[in-house]
Amino acid sequence: MAKSALKSLLHGVCLLMVFPSALLAGLGRWRIFYITFANAYALFPGIFGDYLRIAFYKLTLAECSLESRVSFGAFLAHPEARLADGVYIGSYCILGKTTIGRRTQIASAVQILSGGHQHPRDSEGRILSAHRGGFTRVTIGEDCWIGAAAIVMADVGAGSTIGAGSVVTRPIPPRSVAVGSPARVVKSVDAE
Repeated sequence: MAKSALKSLLHGVCLLMVFPSALLAGLGRWRIFYITFANAYALFPGIFGDYLRIAFYKLTLAECSLESRVSFGAFLAHPEARLADGVYIGSYCILGKTTIGRRTQIASAVQILSGGHQHPRDSEGRILSAHRGGFTRVTIGEDCWIGAAAIVMADVGAGSTIGAGSVVTRPIPPRSVAVGSPARVVKSVDAE
């Protein structure tokens, strides 16, 4: 009970502390300020930094539960991101336009891109700017485990595990274990 009260107090204090920066970021609508503050909060160390980050994201993301955790160095690049209850994001992750389901755990140095077609080329093969690309939402289902240094460019079904260092280029069905580059399903997880 005392732990729960302390946690609620910390959430309240951190929400008050980050409110001015969230307001300057237009509560996530003014991208230049959102990016600036999200990068700054990524660098606050320790548990207090975790509380500051989740408070800022609570006020600026499309959806974010205070019962989630975003670790040191992790950064959500798009305010359209959605984090459900109990999500854990490890250190040094970079997440794009994504929806992450309840209780999903993401290890350190994971990248979740906003799809796989963000930087198109013109008819002569020259790379075009990112604003002309196709940013798409990548959905990670609930109860997933995404291993360290994985790169995810496509949806991952609920209850799935993505091996460390894997590169997900195609959707992964629910309750699957996928590994490799590109990631391939190696087995299904049977209900116990």
